[in-house]
Amino acid sequence: MICRILLFISLTSCVCATCVLDVTKTPYPAEENNNITLEWIFSTKPNSSSTSLNITCKLLPDVKIPTPPVLYHLSDGVEVSESQDVKFAGRVQCDKDALSKGRIRLHVSRLRTDDSGLYMCTVGTDDEKSSGRCRLSVTAAVEQSKPQPESRGRIGLYVGLTAAVLLAVCAGLYFAFTLRSNPDERR
Repeated sequence: MICRILLFISLTSCVCATCVLDVTKTPYPAEENNNITLEWIFSTKPNSSSTSLNITCKLLPDVKIPTPPVLYHLSDGVEVSESQDVKFAGRVQCDKDALSKGRIRLHVSRLRTDDSGLYMCTVGTDDEKSSGRCRLSVTAAVEQSKPQPESRGRIGLYVGLTAAVLLAVCAGLYFAFTLRSNPDERR
């Protein structure tokens, strides 16, 4: 009797679809304006009647909203770009080769600080689905140090030298003018 129950359980598990989704890394640290790849590993073993793969990846906001922004959507093996939130438009690409190997690899470019948050990716077939979550933490870009102006001492030296040259030129012109206008003073 026990052998029959075990045989029934093992046969049932082979026929039913199973879907498992694991996150490869969490949290993902990143800096603003950089690029990152979010990755989930999945395994599906669909039965003969369910062969389609559906994937939906969303940003789960801290505040509850009716429709969380969609990062990526694949329905029956076809990308549905119309359902992608405008916030991610043109910034998210899926690695199609990785899908065939059981990996969801989403390349997100030009990161923004408001991209930070909890991302949930749901993978499923017609019969079964599973989801995994990962956290992305985007920090503000660090400003590069600006070149420092020349030291005040050097600037003061240049100003002083320029003033001395101007004073010498003015004095020379004054004496040249006064000597020309009063020729008697030469003697």
